[in-house]
Amino acid sequence: MHVFQVLKPGLFTTVQDMGRFGYLKYGVPISGAMDSFSLIAANLLTENSPTDACLEITLIGPELKALTKTYIAVTGGDAEPKINGKNVPMWQTLQLQEGDIISFGKMKSGCRAYISIKGGINTPLMLGSRSTYVRGGFGGINGRQLKAGDIIEGFATPPLKTEYLMPEELIPQYTGKFTVHVVLGPQADMFTENGITTFLSNPYKVTSEADRMGYRLEGPSIEHKAKADIVSDALLLGAIQVPKNGKPILIMRDAQTTGGYPKIAVATTPDISLLGQAKPNDAIEFFKITMQLSHEKTKAYYRLLNNLGAMLIKRPY
Repeated sequence: MHVFQVLKPGLFTTVQDMGRFGYLKYGVPISGAMDSFSLIAANLLTENSPTDACLEITLIGPELKALTKTYIAVTGGDAEPKINGKNVPMWQTLQLQEGDIISFGKMKSGCRAYISIKGGINTPLMLGSRSTYVRGGFGGINGRQLKAGDIIEGFATPPLKTEYLMPEELIPQYTGKFTVHVVLGPQADMFTENGITTFLSNPYKVTSEADRMGYRLEGPSIEHKAKADIVSDALLLGAIQVPKNGKPILIMRDAQTTGGYPKIAVATTPDISLLGQAKPNDAIEFFKITMQLSHEKTKAYYRLLNNLGAMLIKRPY
C-alpha cells in the first residue's frame, strides 16, 4: 500500500527498526534506531508493534505527501512538524488525509526524530530487519537514505478509534548536555589512574565527526599506561575506545564489529538510547557505576518499555 511520496528527503532520513541481531560474527552491525526509546514510543502511539520500522530523520526532516488516509506519530528531537503548513504536536497520534503534506522545521532540540506509520513501514526484510545500513548498502529502501520521488510503502490496517498521547513526564528533554553512566572496562587496566580520573572528571564535546557509526569526542587527552593498541576484539554498542591521541570514540549503531583500540568503559543501555540525540558541540559527562547498578538501571529501562503502552493517555477521536 502506497502511504507517502517523498517530496524532499531531508538531510539524512532512513528506515530503521530495532536492528538485526545474530550476525555480528559475520561483520554485520546491529544498526537500528539510534534512539530506541523514541522509536518504540512512536510505534505505540499508532498501535504498532514496538519493533516495527519507522523513519529516522536527522537534524533536517523530509517533506512527505500522504497518498492515503493514515495515522502517524512523531517522537524524539523537537523537529517542529507541520501538516499543510500548520504546527502539530509531537508525542501523540496524528491523522493524515490523502493529499496532506507533512513537513518539518529546524530541529530545536535533540538530533533525531522518528515518524511511525500505522501498521509499520513495508520494506523487504534483510537478515530479519528492515533497518537501513547505508555503508553496507542493504536494508530499508535499496540500502540508502531517502531521495525525492521515493514511495513509502505500508500495510493495510483498520483505522484507529483512539488517539494516544505520551504523558509529559515521560517525554525526554534534550538540553545538549548528556550524563552517561558507564562501567569501566574491558581494557581499563591499559590506562593510568590519572587517565581514568581525566575521563571521569571532564566533559567531552561531540565533534563534527559524528554519525550513526560513532562519535569522536574532544576534550582532555586520556593517558594510556603504554601502548594504545590491542589485538582486535569484539566492538559493541556503547563501547568507548581511546586511540593513541587520547581522544575517546563512542561506538554507536552502525559501527564495525571489531576494533583495535582499548576500551576504557561501556555506557549503560538506557544512556545509549539517549545518546542517539547527541549532535556536534553537545557535551557528554561520564560517571562510573558498578556492574550491579548498571544491571538494575537496564532492568528498570526495559520494565518502562514493556509498560509504556499501558501508560499512554487515551482519547477517542
